[in-house]
Amino acid sequence: MTTTINNISPASGGQEIASDAKLWDQSHVMTTYARQPVELVRGEGCWLFDTDGKRYLDFLSGIAVCSVGHAHPYLTKAIADQAATLMHASNLYLTQPQARLARRLIELSDFERVFFCNSGAEANEAAIKLSRKYGRAISERKVRIVTATNSFHGRTLAAVTATGQPKYHDPFAPLPPGFDYVPFNDIEALEAIVTDDTCAVLLEPIQGEGGVIPATQEYLTKARALCDKHKALLIFDEVQTGVGRTGKMWAYQQYGVTPDVMTLAKGLGGGVPIGACLARGAAAETFKPGDHGSTFAGNPLCTAAANAILDILADERLTQNAATVGAYLKERLATLGAPRGMGLMIGLELDKPIAKKVVAEALVLGLIINATGDTTLRIIPPLTLTKELADEGVNLLRQAIEKAAE
Repeated sequence: MTTTINNISPASGGQEIASDAKLWDQSHVMTTYARQPVELVRGEGCWLFDTDGKRYLDFLSGIAVCSVGHAHPYLTKAIADQAATLMHASNLYLTQPQARLARRLIELSDFERVFFCNSGAEANEAAIKLSRKYGRAISERKVRIVTATNSFHGRTLAAVTATGQPKYHDPFAPLPPGFDYVPFNDIEALEAIVTDDTCAVLLEPIQGEGGVIPATQEYLTKARALCDKHKALLIFDEVQTGVGRTGKMWAYQQYGVTPDVMTLAKGLGGGVPIGACLARGAAAETFKPGDHGSTFAGNPLCTAAANAILDILADERLTQNAATVGAYLKERLATLGAPRGMGLMIGLELDKPIAKKVVAEALVLGLIINATGDTTLRIIPPLTLTKELADEGVNLLRQAIEKAAE
C-alpha cells in the first residue's frame, strides 16, 4: 500500500503541491526566517533546482552543510541502507555506526572522547556544560566563560549568550550569567579578561556569521598559553570550519594550536543533522553517566551518514580539493573585492554597502550566495567544487555586483 497525503504519492516529489508551499509556509510556519522567493526541489552535485526547473550554482551549500554536494550517490546509498536496517535506538544501547564514527573522529584528530548531539548549538551547549563542571571541580568560582565579540555559537539560550552579538541577546533577556566578551584578535583584551575564575575560552578559528574573519596566529597561540596558565579549557567552535572546509581536516591544524575541546556539526552529516563535542585530557573525563544526554543524538542513521562523509572526503581527496580550489577561487574573487578566509570558506569584502542587493541579483542569475553584513559576502560552496564551476560562479557574481551597483 502506498502512503499518500492529499492523494499525492511520495514518489511524485511534491511537484503537484508546489504552488501551495508558499501559502502553507506563510500560514503555518513561525516567521523565524527571511525566505528567499524560490522553492527548491532537487539537488545534484553543486547545483540546486527549483519548481520551474531553473538551476542554481550553490555557493552556500546549506550554510556549509552539504560538504560533498547534493545527492552524492555514496552518501544517499549509505543513508538508505541504514534507514532500511535501523534508524534509531536509545543511547542506553550500543550501535555499530556510532561507535565506528567515534573511533574515526578520534583517529583523525588530537582528541580522546566524543559526545554526539544533533546540531552545532547543542555541541556548544555540551562544551559549555562540560567546562562549567570542569571548572567547579577546581573551584566554585571557576565558572566564567570568555568569548569574542561578533562571534556566533548557536541559538539555544546558553549558546546565544556565548554569541558575542547584542542583537541576538536583547529579545531573550535575562540571559544565563557568567560570560565575558572581548574583541576578536585583541590579545591585550584577552590577557586582561582571563583569570583564575575563567573555566573556558570559546573561540571560532574563523568567525563565520561575523564576516569570515580568521583568527591571527598570535591570538590563538596566546589563548592557548593563557588557558594553560589559568587552568582553563580552550574550546574551538569548528561547527563551520571543521570537516575539511578550510583545506585541512580541522581548522586548528592550520594554526598548530590544539584546543582541549572542539565542537562540530554542519558538514559532518552532509545534510543529516548531527553534532559532536570532542575533548581531550581532563576535559575528556569530566562527564559522568547522567550529566548530559540527548534522545536522538548519535543515532544509527546520522552516524552512518557521517561515516559516509568521512569515506567520501578521503576517497575523493576533498580536503585537498578545498585547499586547491579555494586558493584558485580567492584569486579569481580578488578582481571583485577583497577576499579573506581559508580553503572554501571565503568572505568577500565589497567597496559599497550592496551585499544584500548582490545576493538578490545573484539569485535571479542562478547563483546562491549569502551576505553576513552590508559589505560582506560569504562564499562556502560544496567541497566538490571544481575550478570550472568556480569560474562560472565568479562570472555570475561579477554580473550580480554590476547589477546591484546600478
